[in-house]
Amino acid sequence: MDIDTIKNNLTGWVKERYHVEPFMDLITKKTVPQHKHSTWYYFGGITLFLFITQIITGILLLFYYKSTANTAFDSVKFIMTKVEFGWLIRSIHGWSSNLMVFTVFVHMFSTFFLKAYRPPRELTWVTGVFLFFLTLGTGFTGYLLPWNELSFFATKVGTQMAGSVPYIGDFLRTILRGGEEVSDATLGRFFGFHIIVLPLCIFAVLGAHLAFVQLQGMSEPISVKNGKEKKSIPFFPNFLLRDILAWMLALGVLASLAVFFPAELGKKVDPFAPTPVGIKPEWYFLWMFQALKLIPSKVFIFDGEVVGILGFGVMGLILLILPFIDIWSRKEKRNLFLTLLGIFMLAFIVVMTVWGLIDN
Repeated sequence: MDIDTIKNNLTGWVKERYHVEPFMDLITKKTVPQHKHSTWYYFGGITLFLFITQIITGILLLFYYKSTANTAFDSVKFIMTKVEFGWLIRSIHGWSSNLMVFTVFVHMFSTFFLKAYRPPRELTWVTGVFLFFLTLGTGFTGYLLPWNELSFFATKVGTQMAGSVPYIGDFLRTILRGGEEVSDATLGRFFGFHIIVLPLCIFAVLGAHLAFVQLQGMSEPISVKNGKEKKSIPFFPNFLLRDILAWMLALGVLASLAVFFPAELGKKVDPFAPTPVGIKPEWYFLWMFQALKLIPSKVFIFDGEVVGILGFGVMGLILLILPFIDIWSRKEKRNLFLTLLGIFMLAFIVVMTVWGLIDN
């Protein structure tokens, strides 16, 4: 029996039992636009690959991790020193988290500047922004789990920033910390958020996001839409094979970083010790940390930290409702408005991040 016969028999067996024709038609007939900006399409797939890597390595780490203040640090130390290849699994988990934040950031802003959020893809954009926020939340909650000195005091700073939100700040800080201070209760809550709540939210939003992309296809830049000649390639197998190649390249980068720059454990925290000098949050929150340092303690009659937090909230809200602002700006003939706004936001984040990295 040759391969074609086996394939036809297997296909016939599946079709007799399951109504898969619409799904197969979607895969076989779907095309992907090809133009000079097509490279940006692959960052969405790379982000998905990194999320899958996070899930797999996270499950492996769960076999040994113990989420209490007395056992967390020692359990991570055991993983890194006693478990075979444990140090590598933890390094891959940590680096894939950082790379996922980077790729979802690049994917979001490339979509911004290519204006792929315009109708009828408003909900695709909104779900993508929610995925960005959830990714940041996953990174923030996972940072505390080793229960070392750096993660403890960085979490203390981060939850204190949440406490500066007007009206609901005290409530948010208490919810995050499980009390007035960062403690064993905080670790338990962050562990629950990190392995259950946020991943489930990501699965739900990611499912909706991918469904919207499949139903509506990938957006074309305005210059391509207005062009006379439009090129495209089949999704299966042409684009899929290229996407898999991008996954393999991402895997190579991830493995290289994990091997040559393995995750460090640091010192076990002493909750009663003063905050060490030079404690900073992870790089993807560093721009906020640095900006708050530059804002005066008082801005007119308002507390400077509150003004900064409100500013960050406005930036997040603008990203979330961007498609609807775009409709307004086009009606008012302000097409350049959002592009300049995006350039300002991106430049601000990059400059503050770099400044925070070099500032002692």
